[in-house]
Amino acid sequence: MKIAFIVDPLEGLKPYKDSSIAMMRAAQARGHQVFAILRKDLRLRDGIVSARAVPLTLAADNHDWHTAGEPGDFALSAFDAVLMRQDPPFDFEYITATWLLERAKAQGAKIWNDPRAVRDHSEKIAITEFSQFTAPTLVARATEDIDAFIDEFGDVILKPLDGMGGSGIFRVRRDDPNRNSIIEMLGQLGSQTIMAQRYIPAISAGDKRILIIGGEVMPYSLARIPKAGESRGNLAAGGRGVAQALSPRDREIAETLAPVLWARGLLIVGLDVIGDYLTEVNVTSPTCMVEIEAQTGCAVATTVIKVLEQVQLTLSLSAN
Repeated sequence: MKIAFIVDPLEGLKPYKDSSIAMMRAAQARGHQVFAILRKDLRLRDGIVSARAVPLTLAADNHDWHTAGEPGDFALSAFDAVLMRQDPPFDFEYITATWLLERAKAQGAKIWNDPRAVRDHSEKIAITEFSQFTAPTLVARATEDIDAFIDEFGDVILKPLDGMGGSGIFRVRRDDPNRNSIIEMLGQLGSQTIMAQRYIPAISAGDKRILIIGGEVMPYSLARIPKAGESRGNLAAGGRGVAQALSPRDREIAETLAPVLWARGLLIVGLDVIGDYLTEVNVTSPTCMVEIEAQTGCAVATTVIKVLEQVQLTLSLSAN
């Protein structure tokens, strides 16, 4: 197969931990051709979506991890699979990319995750579809609504709807002297909607990333344990990643969501679970594959490629 990955600039990727690179390596190991595409190189001309794509040869060396071949212009439908792996922010340019990818899909391209599903699943707000698994949660813009929520629960987490890696997340108590300033800053003086969630003390044991690949729940999560004095477990915020088997509650949440999300074309999903509560549904570029494999031997990246192979086989059989 010819597999293209839409990624951030290659020189900025971190091969020792990057899940996209892990998938590229797994694809090459299984005999497939790997290409890289930058989002800025997507184009729509005369009804056809194409891109400048660079063929890559992957190496195990984390310093010189790839060799780039001669770039060429390809219709996205020329690839057997295209994986959109650009990191957020989910801004207007990201939305534009989903529109282009949706047109490419209409032309026969196999796009993962499905661009419409990515656009429709806000990684924060998506949890509200599964409220049986969430802690008390508010999505609001009005300051009085946010204040009332803090007064009701006394200890809450406030977060922007477009953040990643733990950026912009605050823990606010009822008597916090900075409470008004935090609400004003996050909500930009009442001009932006934010999310508030009751604080979950189990964050001390880790913010668990559970991966779902092609509707299959991976058996291990990566618990991202906050450093001392922190209420955020994100690795980007200094958290420590510890792989662990799923708890019965983890599995209940993941197995409930897995078939629903797979039916919507979401090949790779990262659920965030704190204690017994679902806190995010990540669909843009879920990570933690490398850490889980290193600690448990569970080859999540290879599972992704195997699912793509099975999809391609199914399509080939149905065409014959």
